[in-house]
Amino acid sequence: MGTDDGMVLSVVFTGRDEVRVERAPAPRPGPGEFTVRVNVSLVSAGTEGIVLGRLFEPGTHWDQWVRYPFVPGYSAVGTVLELGEGTDRVRVGDRVALRRPHASVLSVPAAEDVYRVPDAVTDEEAAWFHLATIAQVGVRRAEHRLGDRVAVIGLGPVGQLAVQYARLSGAAEVFAVDPVRSRVDLATANGATVGLALPADEAAAAIRRATDDEGADVVYDVTGAAPVFAAAQHAVRRFGRLVLLGDSGTPSAQSLTPALITNGLSVVGAHDMHGEFAADDRDPWNNLRMGELFFRYLERGVMNTSSLISHRFPAEDAEAAYRLVRARPAHLTGLLLDWTGATGA
Repeated sequence: MGTDDGMVLSVVFTGRDEVRVERAPAPRPGPGEFTVRVNVSLVSAGTEGIVLGRLFEPGTHWDQWVRYPFVPGYSAVGTVLELGEGTDRVRVGDRVALRRPHASVLSVPAAEDVYRVPDAVTDEEAAWFHLATIAQVGVRRAEHRLGDRVAVIGLGPVGQLAVQYARLSGAAEVFAVDPVRSRVDLATANGATVGLALPADEAAAAIRRATDDEGADVVYDVTGAAPVFAAAQHAVRRFGRLVLLGDSGTPSAQSLTPALITNGLSVVGAHDMHGEFAADDRDPWNNLRMGELFFRYLERGVMNTSSLISHRFPAEDAEAAYRLVRARPAHLTGLLLDWTGATGA
């Protein structure tokens, strides 16, 4: 059930830049609960790196959220192990994805959202479901129109997914922007039509040149880097839309430019929590439905997440994995923790 000695492993941030793999007795499901043996979990390198390094300003929502010990992780994929009394929403052996922390075995209330993984989708592909819903929130806030020219600035994991969603949304052009050439090449392999391995300010000028000085209809800032916000405003066409899909830890350093007023720009914030609010007839696309749509796209082969995986670590080596996250190497796009050894599978 847990490790070979009946214990469960989990990742905990015990302090700033302090990571520990802890052991605890394996859980048993109570009434209305079930347990899941985790196979893989995806590290959200941007968010978890900010949390681990405490890379945020006092008074921000980050500051209110992060308290050590902090249990990270929210993209786990595994197999239903045991059912508690009165649980009938899942069956033993079902393969599921859950918004749950990094651990070898999870105890889950049956009322919680459960994302069923289709047979044609691998565990490693499915582990992207949470980042895929975050990207989808941004794409929905962008309100794309068929034929839009779109620019995605910042080609980390969420930026790569935003490129693929923009293509699916009918964009005529998708400019993929990042100073790192390998990330740009990955985005163009997955649907971007123009790759710009440039800093944001130089890329904004290049986008204007490529569009007869008009700019892109929709620009995504997926960097979370405060200086990029100002540069991105110069890449947007008159009356266009700038979507902030990267959550900066230093929002006070983000600045508006005259282009906001003179060009009549709309700036839209998009955040993971927005998918929790959508659940009525006006906007039925809540997190669960967005995740299910993502899986359908994977099944049809019109989205690709396997190419985004750059690193895999055994879960027992989580400390090494997070050292890599904090180092922020250019070649890091997707990092998976493998729990199969930890669960005795």
